[in-house]
Amino acid sequence: EVQLVESGGGLVQPGGSLRLSCAASGFTFSNQGMFWVRQAPGKGLEWVSGIDGSGSMTFYGDSVKGRFTISRDNAKNTLFLQMNSLKPEDTAVYYCNARPGNYWGQGTQVTVSS
Repeated sequence: EVQLVESGGGLVQPGGSLRLSCAASGFTFSNQGMFWVRQAPGKGLEWVSGIDGSGSMTFYGDSVKGRFTISRDNAKNTLFLQMNSLKPEDTAVYYCNARPGNYWGQGTQVTVSS
């Protein structure tokens, strides 16, 4: 059974940091590109960041570039997102997504508020 389980979300003050994790199982993790996608209240999906199977190529959306860092540990089948200098507009449910399999996790809530 394919599973993606996100963790690490929570409430943080503006300027703070969080590290999200996504634990994968049920498929060959290193064969999949991995992505973080978020959905803010009342808005559509926003592609935040992505990383290729080997971890050698990454991309970031303009809204998070320079603040977020994506990484993966293929030995532990885990994807990470280090989020620094968080802003209220980063508030959203964050999902991890695997492609080409198009597997999705259940999401983890990130709230940035004072």
